[in-house]
Amino acid sequence: MQSPMASLTPHVHWAQRHHELYLRVELSDVQSPNIAITDNVLHFKAEGHGAKGDNIYEFQLEFLEPVEPKPAYKVTQRQLNITVRKKESNWWERLTKQEKRPLFLAPDFDRWLDESDAEMELREKEEERINKMRIESRVPKDPFRHLKRGYLFMYNLVQFLGFSWIFVNMTVRLFILGKDSFYDTFHTISDMMYFCQTLALMESVNSLIGLVRSPLIPSLIQVFGRNFILFIILGSMEEMQSRAVVFFIFYAWSMIEIFRYPFYMLSSIDMEWKVLTWIRYTIWIPLYPFGALGEAVSVIQAIPIFSETGKFSLRLPNPLNVTINFSFFLQIYLILLFLGLFINFRYLYKQRRQKLGPKKRKMK
Repeated sequence: MQSPMASLTPHVHWAQRHHELYLRVELSDVQSPNIAITDNVLHFKAEGHGAKGDNIYEFQLEFLEPVEPKPAYKVTQRQLNITVRKKESNWWERLTKQEKRPLFLAPDFDRWLDESDAEMELREKEEERINKMRIESRVPKDPFRHLKRGYLFMYNLVQFLGFSWIFVNMTVRLFILGKDSFYDTFHTISDMMYFCQTLALMESVNSLIGLVRSPLIPSLIQVFGRNFILFIILGSMEEMQSRAVVFFIFYAWSMIEIFRYPFYMLSSIDMEWKVLTWIRYTIWIPLYPFGALGEAVSVIQAIPIFSETGKFSLRLPNPLNVTINFSFFLQIYLILLFLGLFINFRYLYKQRRQKLGPKKRKMK
């Protein structure tokens, strides 16, 4: 049976400022640190690799003057750093209440300042803060700030209401008519979809003029890609308007937007609902590829129709006298569609990581 590890004392280095104490514990690969302050005494215990190898290390320090009872600490690969706030901002003549310094305690010369140096540092930070405030006060405030916020709020509200009407209407019809609702989706929903997708052109304009911080390219890919499907593939060909694929395209688009637009609507007035944020940055994972697949199916179904009718085909003048069928452009568009899917998927995934990814904790 293995004997329990003996308790040892690590090397500790300390420094101070007027309002804080800094302790650097010389332990690497620290595990299960237990750090607390009780009755102005710091209690430390942890497993780690120190001067005596892998072991349990612990120590206690009774501070010279009162400190805040909640220390902050940060574990690195080579050491553990502890920050303790003083209850009163002043300079201590020593760290501990006992006059004789413990053998394991030594000054941290990397951070050491005497009282005059610390006061100078404090003054420099205060001057820097005051200068920053002066600079910020000289920066003119945007006189149209409230007008812009109001416009963005109303734009996102109108789009939310429009796509909500589409989604609810399609859902009710699906429950009542079942599969029969697939085949007249375009004739029932197209007017509202035309309105919403035409209005969506403003998203690219907003990004172009800097009204929103969203990059222009992903916005252009989505808006013009959808409008190409809506106005060219579906809107210009009656043969396509009774296809079941229209239902799945419109349903995927509307389901994404009924969460995206409320998120931006609240963001425009500096509000956030965490549940909505999570849905907005998650629901696109299944729906965006599903919608792109529906768009691709509609293009594939439209290719033979455009080939047969010759609609939008380009006839070159003599001496070439060649006709370039529009279906050729549709085949190229299929490639561009999946390229756009990759670009937008990458952009949305990066956004999701920034919003919902694990937060890096600097201090515990």
